[in-house]
Amino acid sequence: MKKNIYTITVSLIILYLSLATPKSIIRTGVFDIPHLDKLAHFGLYFLLMFTMILEHRKSLTDTRKLLLISLIPLFFGITIEFIQSFFTRNRTGEVLDAIADAGGIAAAVLLWIFFRPYHHPEEEIR
Repeated sequence: MKKNIYTITVSLIILYLSLATPKSIIRTGVFDIPHLDKLAHFGLYFLLMFTMILEHRKSLTDTRKLLLISLIPLFFGITIEFIQSFFTRNRTGEVLDAIADAGGIAAAVLLWIFFRPYHHPEEEIR
């Protein structure tokens, strides 16, 4: 658990924000932008995926591992949308929220591949 403390923290924040009553989340007219919640979904899941990547960067040796680890936040987001739809009275699950989640995850993966593709243990020996 120590190895994943930041991932767990970000996940708990996302879970709280996703299941809290809308009244408990601060709303102000300054941020009354259409579809701002989709941008928030994108940003939070980008943060979650990038946190997971950073915590596991030494074990991410190929694209397959990176894509497999990206399934974790994807299923987490889909599960939260499902919970919102069927187990809460004051929140609704939306397909567009799940798509925004997937977009944030994909952006983090692509950013990692572009800037720092993989950790190569054999390079440390030299």
